[in-house]
This record gives sequence, structure tokens and C-alpha cells, in this order.
Amino acid sequence: MFFHKHPYEPFIPKDTKKLIVGTLPPPRFSTGELLKKDVNFCYGSYYNSLWLFIDKIHNLDLRYDNSLEAIEQRKQFLISHKIGVCDIVESAEREKIDASDLGMQNIKLRDIVSYLKQFPSIETILFTGGNSKNGPEYFFRKHLKDYGLKLEVVNNEVPRIHQFSLCHPDPASGSLRTMKTVSLTSGSGAANISISRMPLFKQLKTKDPSFNTFDFRVMQYREFF
Repeated sequence: MFFHKHPYEPFIPKDTKKLIVGTLPPPRFSTGELLKKDVNFCYGSYYNSLWLFIDKIHNLDLRYDNSLEAIEQRKQFLISHKIGVCDIVESAEREKIDASDLGMQNIKLRDIVSYLKQFPSIETILFTGGNSKNGPEYFFRKHLKDYGLKLEVVNNEVPRIHQFSLCHPDPASGSLRTMKTVSLTSGSGAANISISRMPLFKQLKTKDPSFNTFDFRVMQYREFF
């Protein structure tokens, strides 16, 4: 059994407004066996593509290698755009050493709500995946139950948007803080099949045969990044 521990601590600048929440990076990031184009930082897998989408949206000309410069480029982007990263899975066990969410067992979750309380500037959670089993939204729903909270639907079209209320960090205020969550289409290759079945993708593909799943994600992510 492979013990898969998250290799990175949460990266949350003090004035963070949006928080990216995924599950776990591929096991090679925990074992230190990075590929040539991997970056040793959150969402550093070249084949996950999150940074490729962000790079395309903002024309960042990012490096894709194991250098410290590549890490610093990503940190500076997150800081300047008030975006933090805190994946919800702290550790899991795997019989097969791969990046499958479904392959995770004996899962230990991070206390995301405690980070939301610690950083009151956070307004939006960006899930890098939906509510399928062992996805980030799936785990977050379970996590909220521990606090007696639940997600309420705002928009049920992809990307699905929900909200929930959280007590203000200052109890004396007596006010509630409304948090928004956005479930983005996963950047993994496995999500390409579901994208290809979406009516909107089919419509755009008909208009432009060169339109692909990468373009679709860039279009979707642009609104939130």
C-alpha cells in the first residue's frame, strides 16, 4: 500500500480572495520523481494543464521545468491576483500508484473551513473538479457536514455554482459571510470525454472544427482567473 501524502502546504497569501481546491497531485510529486516539464509547486504537473490554461489567459510565458524560477513565476501570479491554493486531501493510501481520485483509500481531509475562518478575505472557492466520487466538491460537501453546513445551488449549469453561509470570524459582529463555490471542469485528460458530450462544446465545435477541449477549458476558466 502506497501512502500518498500531499507534498505542499497550503499557499494562501494574507489578502486572498479566491481559493483553488483540488485533491492531490500525482504521486511522483510526493516521491520527488518529477518529469522534465513538471514544476515543483501546486498544480505543477504539466499534464494537469491548470497552469497552461492560466498561461494562455494571461499570456504569462511561464517556464515548465524543475527550476526555482518556474516556482516563483507561479507564486507571483497567485499573489498579484489574490489567489490561494489549499487542496482538500492531506493524505490517502493507494493500492495502485497513480493519480486516480477513485483509487484513494483511508483519506484524511484538510480542515478547509478553518482556513476560511483564518483568512476572512476569501470570497470564492474554485474546485478543480466536480461532485463525482472523491472529487474536490464531493469531499468539501462531506467536510461541511462536520460543521452543520451545506451547499445551496446558485447555478446548476457547468461550471456549477453553489453558496454557503459561514459565521463571521469576529463573533461580536453577529453577521454571516456568504461564500461562493465554483466547480470547474477538471484539467485532467479523463475529463475530455465528458467535455466532448456537452451541448455547448458540440455547438462551438460545429462552428469551429479546430475548437478543442483545451480551448473549452480556457473559455470556462477565463471568467474566474
